[in-house]
Amino acid sequence: MITVHHLENSRSHRVLWLLEELGVPYEIKLYKRNKKTMLAPPELKLVHPLGKAPVVTDGELVLAESGNIVETLIERYGPHLAPSRESADFQRFRYWLHYAEGSVMPLLLLKLVSAKIANPPGPFFIKPITKTISKALDKTFVDPQLALHFDHIEQALSKSAFFAGEQLSGADIMMSFPVEAAAGRINATAGRPNLARWFAAIKARPAYQRATEKGGPLTLGF
Repeated sequence: MITVHHLENSRSHRVLWLLEELGVPYEIKLYKRNKKTMLAPPELKLVHPLGKAPVVTDGELVLAESGNIVETLIERYGPHLAPSRESADFQRFRYWLHYAEGSVMPLLLLKLVSAKIANPPGPFFIKPITKTISKALDKTFVDPQLALHFDHIEQALSKSAFFAGEQLSGADIMMSFPVEAAAGRINATAGRPNLARWFAAIKARPAYQRATEKGGPLTLGF
C-alpha cells in the first residue's frame, strides 16, 4: 500500500491529486504545521532526514522530492499521464514538470520571504527599514521576474489546453502548486485568460476535489 506523508497546506497536495487521477489505493499520514513557525513537525524526520513533505512510501521504496515522486508514480501506475517519448509533446512535459520547482517556485518563495522581511517581529523602529528593503527587493527583482515567468506560462497555455498538449499530464500536476501559490500571493491569473482557464479546469476535476477533501484545502496567500 502506498502511504503519502502529507503535510497540511503543502506541496504534497499534488501527490494526493496524482493518486486520485491514477485511481491507485493509498493511505494518508497527516502532519500538522507548527502554529508559530508554520514548519513541519519533527516527526517527518523519522521518514526522511530532511523532514520535508511530500514523502511517499511504496513497499520498501521511499520517495522524496515532488518531481521525482510524480515521475516515479506515473512510470509505475499511470503512463497515460505522460506523453509518449516519441511524441512532440514529451519535451514540453518534461520541461514543465521540472520548471515548476526549478524556476518558478524559488521566485514565489523569495516573494514570501520579502513579505516576512517587511513585517518582522521586533522593535517598531526597525520596521520602516525592513519595509524599505522589502520594497526595493520586490521592485528591482522579484516582481519583474514573476511577471516575466507568468507571462511565459500564459503564452504556453495559449497553445494547448494543458501544459503538454490537449490531455492532462504530470506536468499540470506539478504546475498546480506554483499557480495556486501565485494566485493567492500575486493574483497571477488576473489579466492572463489562458492561465485562468487552465486553473479553473484543474480545480473542477473530480480527482483534484477529492484530493482537497482528503488532504485539506490550500491557503497560500500571505
